[in-house]
Amino acid sequence: MKILVLNCGSSSIKYQLLDMTNSETADLLAKGLVERIGICNGELTHKTSDDKKHTLTADIPDHTKGIDLILEALLSPEHGVIKSVEEISSVGHRVAHGGQYFKESAFVTEEVKDRIEECIELAPLHNPANLKGILAMEKLIPNVPQVVVFDTSFHQTMEPKSFLYGLPYEYYEKYKVRRYGFHGTSHKYVAKKACKLVGWDWKDKKVISCHLGNGASVAAIKNGKSIDTSMGFTPVEGLMMGTRAGNLDLGALLFIAEKEDLTIQDTNNMINKRSGLLGISGISSDMRDIEKAKEEGNERATYAFEMFIYRVKKFIGAYSAAMGGVDMVLFTGGIGENGCEIRSRVCENMEYLGIDFDAELNKGKRGVDLELTKPESRTKVVMVSTNEELVIAQDTQKIVSAQ
Repeated sequence: MKILVLNCGSSSIKYQLLDMTNSETADLLAKGLVERIGICNGELTHKTSDDKKHTLTADIPDHTKGIDLILEALLSPEHGVIKSVEEISSVGHRVAHGGQYFKESAFVTEEVKDRIEECIELAPLHNPANLKGILAMEKLIPNVPQVVVFDTSFHQTMEPKSFLYGLPYEYYEKYKVRRYGFHGTSHKYVAKKACKLVGWDWKDKKVISCHLGNGASVAAIKNGKSIDTSMGFTPVEGLMMGTRAGNLDLGALLFIAEKEDLTIQDTNNMINKRSGLLGISGISSDMRDIEKAKEEGNERATYAFEMFIYRVKKFIGAYSAAMGGVDMVLFTGGIGENGCEIRSRVCENMEYLGIDFDAELNKGKRGVDLELTKPESRTKVVMVSTNEELVIAQDTQKIVSAQ
C-alpha cells in the first residue's frame, strides 16, 4: 500500500510517499517540501530514497500550484518514483481544524468535506489549503480512498479549566467557543520520539513541546496527555508567528478596528495575514529573512526576533508551573529544528528549571535528533525532527483497511 501524505501549512506543503508494508516504520519512497508559498522565490525540494535531490525555484502563488509541482516531481522520468498516479492506493491529509465535529481521524466523505469547509472560518490559513488538496486528488484519482487527520484531536484530553475561555458560558454552549489547540499530530509524535531518544517512557514524564515554524505552538504534555496548548479556538492564538498576531489585548484589537474603520473580515485578515513577524519587521514572515535583516542591523527585524524568543520562554515557564515541573523541553518544526540561535536564546537563564544547556553542542546543529543539555542537567532539552506524515499515513492505513 503506497500512501501519499499531504501536509499543507500556511506557507508550505510537506509531502511524503510511503510504502506501508511495515506500518511501524514504513519505507519512504520520496519526500519533499514546497516553501515560501505566496512569497517571492518559492522553492520545491524533492528527495528520493536513494538520496537523489531535485530542486526547483518558481513563483508559487498558492497551494494548488504547489500540489501540481509535487505530482509532477513524483511522476518525473528523471527523479520520480511512480509511473502512474494509480500506484497511489490512498491519500492522507493533515487538516488543521475539526471543530466540534471530529475527535478522531476520518474517512473522507461528502459530509466530512462539508464539515471541513464549515471550519474554514476557524482556520482560514489552513483548512482552505487542506480542502484543496482533497479536491485535487479527487479530480486526478477519482476513486482513491482519502483520510483526514486533524490537528485538534490530540488536545481533546484538556480539561475545562484549560480549554474554556472567560466569556459568557452560553457561547460555549451555543457555538462551542473553546480552546481546541493545533499541531496535535506533531506534538504527540515528537514527545514520544524525544523521550524514546533519551530512554524514557513518555507516559511517565512532563514534556513541553515547542513546535516552531511559520505556524508555532507550545504544548504541555503530562504522562502522555495534552493538558494545555498555546493555540486556541483558531490557530491565531498563542505565540507570535509568521503572519499571525498570537496573544494580544482584545481591547487593542477593538480600538484599532474602530480607528481604522475595519470590517470583521479586515480585522481577521490583519491578525491572520498581516501581523506576527511580517507585521513587526515589515520585511518577511520567514524567520530566515528576519535573522538576515537583524544581522544587517535592521531594528524592526531585531524587535521581531526578540519578541519571538521572549514569548516562547514565557510559555515554557507557564507550562512548567501548570504541570508542577518539567522533565524535558523539546524543539521541532522548521525553526525549532534549524534555528540554532533561537534554541540557545530560549534556553538562556533557564537554570532555575534545571536546564544546563550545552551551547557549544548546539552550534550549527540543524535537522538532527539530539540531546542539547549536559549530562548532569536535571531537565533535558532535545531537538527532534517531526514526522507528522508518518502518523498521518498510519491513521490512513488503519482507517482505509477498516472500510
